[in-house]
Amino acid sequence: MRIDVVTIFPEFFDVLDISLLGKARQTGLLDVTAHNLREFTHDRHRTVDDTPYGGGAGMVMKPEPWGEALDTILGPTDAADPVTGTGAPVVIFPSPAGEVFTQKMARELAGREHLVFGCGRYEGIDQRVFEHAATRAEVRLVSIGDYVLNGGEVAVMAMIEAIGRLIPGVVGNPESLVEESHEDGLLEYPSYTKPAQWRGLEVPPVLLSGNHGAIDRWRREQQLERTRRVRPDLLPPGAGDPA
Repeated sequence: MRIDVVTIFPEFFDVLDISLLGKARQTGLLDVTAHNLREFTHDRHRTVDDTPYGGGAGMVMKPEPWGEALDTILGPTDAADPVTGTGAPVVIFPSPAGEVFTQKMARELAGREHLVFGCGRYEGIDQRVFEHAATRAEVRLVSIGDYVLNGGEVAVMAMIEAIGRLIPGVVGNPESLVEESHEDGLLEYPSYTKPAQWRGLEVPPVLLSGNHGAIDRWRREQQLERTRRVRPDLLPPGAGDPA
């Protein structure tokens, strides 16, 4: 998969050189490039923002550098014919006004060939950038939660991590992806390892029983109980009701 990131802080993404995603980049499973938005400006101050039309606090990111950056990354495309299909690039802008990022979305995006992330700052990006980009590629505004960050970099890092680990070959044991929180709509069950007793706390006896059927049932019950207690909004109607 190819991932391009447009940001005024490209060094933020140096962390992608470590851990599993770093190995994926080394082996060619993941190709990530961070582009400095200021490289697409033409004044000596490398200006990327200006005051908002209509007044108001803060600054808004200018459309010109964004347009040039996306032109460079997306390449020549017929602006009258938006590209569709799994091979087409998807341009993602983190935004508190966007659709909520979920595990389902992460899995969907992991199947695409080219993702472009645009990291906004200040009071946001000129709306025309989104509108024009939509003539060149699929555009999605995405939120990672109901809160506001100083910029899009943290949100983009979270999305790249969630998407990248779902690319086949990135995680060593693919079975570990199946039993994680949100993969089946529920939260993950609690995990334990050796020793069986630690500081007066014991591992649930069922996990030591060797009875795999009983272990599977216990884990499912724990998923339902935890989801009911912490995230009841994730339960389908009637699912996990106490007996």
